[in-house]
Amino acid sequence: MITPLLTSRTDEPASVRLAGLAERGASGALSTESGIFYLADGHIVHVESAVTPDLGDLLTHSGALDADGWWEAIDRAGRGCRVGRQLVDSGRLAAGALELCHLGALFDAAYFVLTHDGPALRFRPGVAHWLGAVRPVPVDTVLRESVRRRELLQRIWPEPAIDRDPLTRVPGTSPDLPPRRSRILAQVDGVRTAAQIATALACRTFHTLVELRRLAAAGLVVPALPAPAAPTEPALPAPPAAPTDLAPVAAPAATPASATPVPLAPAAEPAAAGRVPSMPPPTAPAPAPASTAPVSAPLTVVPDEPDTALLRRLLHALEAL
Repeated sequence: MITPLLTSRTDEPASVRLAGLAERGASGALSTESGIFYLADGHIVHVESAVTPDLGDLLTHSGALDADGWWEAIDRAGRGCRVGRQLVDSGRLAAGALELCHLGALFDAAYFVLTHDGPALRFRPGVAHWLGAVRPVPVDTVLRESVRRRELLQRIWPEPAIDRDPLTRVPGTSPDLPPRRSRILAQVDGVRTAAQIATALACRTFHTLVELRRLAAAGLVVPALPAPAAPTEPALPAPPAAPTDLAPVAAPAATPASATPVPLAPAAEPAAAGRVPSMPPPTAPAPAPASTAPVSAPLTVVPDEPDTALLRRLLHALEAL
């Protein structure tokens, strides 16, 4: 009766594993990549899927039950896994209404979980859902109904992306449609999926899928394209770093002597008694001496004057120092 805990993934499809659990009359939770099946004595009592409205959404959005009554039942009977029974016993919901809504949610979720029939991940024996057993359904009934729904939708429009992707309307179309189909088309906004549209309208997901596939077959609805990625702006070059006091400053390049402008010599002053006349500046800078000792600036020879011989002797004497 008790099935061992499966902790490793296998290649066995979820449908095959469900059939094996049903044969053994197992109770527990079978997890897949897209949902969870809850079993009691080999029957499916609840199915969870992330892409379909849960039972609470269907009951509260349809007006069959107020939100306060739903959460009160969970608070009082959730730990004992008797939320469904609490709703009926408290008089908030009729047993027939609960069963009808629960079966719709169960088959909707099972369809999405079994659409691709991925491998089962693990089975946890003894795990029960907080809702409790409302109306257990045989495993083979759930499997057959999922196959029937898939084939029906395939005949209407063979594009499964309609079931899961956000949907958008084809522009420029405004045909006359049946009321329910028109209400569903009004909810198509480029963002909502089929499950979100079903939740907004408090409808069963499968009925919504049928209408959406009919709209797609009529060319009124298509899967929304993903938003284009924002263009990447080229990175701006980093500004040059400001020089700091510690950073070495490059010496300016030496200017060739031939490029140095030669200033005009000032007019010669009349020679005064006992004074050497002023000399014009040199035409090129003198090369730096190898010695670090200070060297007197050389005198420049001027045109011959009465004291030229004396000046030449003074020049040679100074250069000899």
